[in-house]
Amino acid sequence: MDKYVSKLSEFDTQSAIAMVKDKFSTELCASLDLSRVSAPLFVKKGCGINDDLNGTERPVDFDIKETGEIAEVVHSLAKWKRMALMRYGFPLHTGLYTDMNAIRRDEICDRVHSIYVDQWDWEKVISAEDRNEEYLKMTVRSIYGAMLRTARAVTEKYSCLDNYLPSAISFISTYELEEKFPDLTPKEREDRAAKEYGAVFIMKIGGRLRNGQKHDGRAPDYDDWSLNGDIIVYNRVLDCAFEISSMGIRVDRKSLIKQLKAENAEERLNFEFHRLLISGALPLTVGGGIGQSRLCMLLLEKAHIGEVQVSIWPEKEILKCRKEGIFLL
Repeated sequence: MDKYVSKLSEFDTQSAIAMVKDKFSTELCASLDLSRVSAPLFVKKGCGINDDLNGTERPVDFDIKETGEIAEVVHSLAKWKRMALMRYGFPLHTGLYTDMNAIRRDEICDRVHSIYVDQWDWEKVISAEDRNEEYLKMTVRSIYGAMLRTARAVTEKYSCLDNYLPSAISFISTYELEEKFPDLTPKEREDRAAKEYGAVFIMKIGGRLRNGQKHDGRAPDYDDWSLNGDIIVYNRVLDCAFEISSMGIRVDRKSLIKQLKAENAEERLNFEFHRLLISGALPLTVGGGIGQSRLCMLLLEKAHIGEVQVSIWPEKEILKCRKEGIFLL
């Protein structure tokens, strides 16, 4: 990329970060009828609650002196949130959100990836009749609307920034993307879709495409692979697809068993979370995670995620940023 110059000073960047986080969380709660709750930074190892992400990432763990148990820092709170909705007795069509912080030790650090993760983790109670594509799309539009209102507020305060998000988000499935761009990789397909639509929800992630490959990995025991997806926008600064959120309608009993079988992971049915789900004790839900630093990076037109969060970077990344005029926090 050309020599980069941030539109905001380091001082103004800090104020703008606070504004984005405060404004978006308020808009998100109003759009989806969510209430903020406290959430764990770590859970017991082997309890089945931690998010397995793509199934290969290693959680950070440590021993607890008093009990001798091993705890794991969460990857996300996909399963914990659903149990919390049950325990706290949230009514139908209401939900919770929390400020989730995590460490992903196996992440390869670059402009958009860090070993430190901060996101709005949210979850909402739905009915069996809501488990359909139209309800999913309605929820996506609500989240995107919160993004648009936040973007407008930011550009009104900081006139040097541009709001180039389209007024509406588009929808396309991974199968349609494969058919449209059969010779491209999944990442290249996302880039093409982001540039074509500006903002797009790429649906149905986790199962195998017609070519036998997966568009991307998803754990088999939280999203229903036929009713999930990623909110992706075109990032003008980086000139590429930019993922803001991974979300979806969660598995019910039928889709859980089907997806565990597909991944040869049926032993998970012995975990408490899975037993509760199979028994019908857990509510049906929709939920996801929305990247806080990602959204700040997008709306503040930053070239590196390290400009909006504090993390640890490889020396080569630090030197690269220094040459490009990027100030890492």
